[in-house]
Amino acid sequence: MKDMPTKERILYAALDLFAERGYDGVGVDLIAENAGLKGPSLYRHYKGKEDIFHSLIDLVAFHYEEGVGLKKKPEELPKNMDDLIGNTMEKIQFTIHDDIVQKTRRILAMEQFRSKRMAELTSRYHLENLQQMYTEIFAGLMEKGILKKDNPELLALEFVSPVSLLIHMYDRQPEREEEVLDKIRKHFEHFAKVYGEKG
Repeated sequence: MKDMPTKERILYAALDLFAERGYDGVGVDLIAENAGLKGPSLYRHYKGKEDIFHSLIDLVAFHYEEGVGLKKKPEELPKNMDDLIGNTMEKIQFTIHDDIVQKTRRILAMEQFRSKRMAELTSRYHLENLQQMYTEIFAGLMEKGILKKDNPELLALEFVSPVSLLIHMYDRQPEREEEVLDKIRKHFEHFAKVYGEKG
């Protein structure tokens, strides 16, 4: 962390502290101390705690979108249902193991009832963005004859909703990771069996 630019160092220090203590439990001086700075010098980079918080959320949003592939083009469609399951399981591994994403989920869980922006981000990242991504994927798979013709938006909701619930279960009880991943894979396999076209 010492080799990072100061602005980023502040954000990652804030990420650790907010995930551990919540937004209200952290002051600017503590963020500065954890970033290896004196309190007043932090204000050269950010206006205050709220500015740090919003900058942190922007940084994490970019990190998550890159890691999960929310910005991928439709032409990068899975080749078949097994490919869909494999690709999605990789995204889930990233989601549950990436330190930044894990800590952010914890922050969102704590802060969604305090902040309107946090409530919107929680809905967006736990469901809406994923549903949109899979709606586009499923529409493409239907065109290719890999998935049965149906309402892609409803199928995407059916596909991602149980996964979100199971990831939250993992967050509360990480010792159940193997069980959670097994249930997610079985859910995907059942989805493929019901909606996949026999090639």
